Amino acid sequence: MRLAALTLHFCLISMTLKAVLFDFNGVIINDEPIHERLLEEALLSENLRFNPEEFQQYSLGRSDRSAIVDLCSLRGRVLTESVIQAIMKRKLQAYQTQIQSMDELPIYEGVLEFIEILRSAGCKLAVVSGAMRAEIELVLTKMGVRDCFSAIVAGDEIRSSKPDPEGYLLGFKQLQEQFPELELAVENCLIIEDSFPGIQAAKAAGIGVVGVANTYPFHILHRVATWTVDSVLDLDLERLLPIVAVDVEETSASIDSTVG
Repeated sequence: MRLAALTLHFCLISMTLKAVLFDFNGVIINDEPIHERLLEEALLSENLRFNPEEFQQYSLGRSDRSAIVDLCSLRGRVLTESVIQAIMKRKLQAYQTQIQSMDELPIYEGVLEFIEILRSAGCKLAVVSGAMRAEIELVLTKMGVRDCFSAIVAGDEIRSSKPDPEGYLLGFKQLQEQFPELELAVENCLIIEDSFPGIQAAKAAGIGVVGVANTYPFHILHRVATWTVDSVLDLDLERLLPIVAVDVEETSASIDSTVG
C-alpha cells in the first residue's frame, strides 16, 4: 500500500467504522465501456455525433440524465422531458440486455472480498450512484450481494447529480433512519469513489472519501481524495480511520469559517 505520501503525525482518534457508502460504476463494476457505447447510440438516435473525448468530462461520476442533457445542449439541442425519458429508457433496456447476457460480470478485483470483510465486521453498506436503480439492482443481484446493501440511492431518484452532495446526504440519512441504535455520524462513515465529481460530492457531504485508481491514475486521485489506493483490498482501515476523522474535522472547520 502506498503510505509514503501520507504524513503519520495525526494523533490517533478512537472511533469505529459503522458505514461504507460505495459509488457503483468504476468502483464495483467496470462497465464504463458499456455506458460509453450506449451513450453514443443515444446521441445517434437524436442524429447527433458522439465525441469520445467528452465522455470522461460529462458522463463519469454523473447521472445519465445529466450527461445526456449536457451533451445534447453542447450540440444546440434542447430536449423535452418526454424525449429525455425515452432516451434513458432505451439506454437502460440495452444495458440490462447486455448485463443479463454476460456469464461473468466485469467486477473489479477484490470488491466481493471487501464487501464480505465489511459485512462480517458489522458495517452497514449503501450504494450512491448516478446509475439507474434498475441497473444497480440487476448487477448487485447477479453478483449475489444485494442483501449486503441496506440502502441504494440511484441517479433516477435524486434531483442533482454529483458533484452535488444530495445523493450521499440522502444515503447517509437512510442509514441513520434504518439503524438509529448506531447513532451514525459522518465520522463513522467512509465513501469509496473513483471520479472527481464523486470525490467532490463526498467532501461536500462532510464524509471522508477513498479514491480507488480504477478510472484515473493514482497520482492524480491522491491530490483530492482523503486516501488513495489501487484496489479496495489495499485499504488498511485501522490506519485509515484516524486520518479520515482529521480530514472531516478540517473540512467542517473550513466550512464553518466560510459560513461565519
